[in-house]
Amino acid sequence: MAFGKKNQAEIVEEETKIWECKAEDCNCWMRDNFRTEEEAICPICGSEMEKTSKVMQVVDNNSLYYKQK
Repeated sequence: MAFGKKNQAEIVEEETKIWECKAEDCNCWMRDNFRTEEEAICPICGSEMEKTSKVMQVVDNNSLYYKQK
């Protein structure tokens, strides 16, 4: 018997499209599938954002807004 041992789900990672803020003093970024506006503007400082990618954990966006696009 193993007490306190929980079954851990495997963490799936893949290359994910993201938007990064162009401002030097801002480190904000967001996943492309969580973006709510067509134009990518930083929600923290209001600067432009640029599209890039990084390898990270897969997270699905199940919001109605995203599905309507």
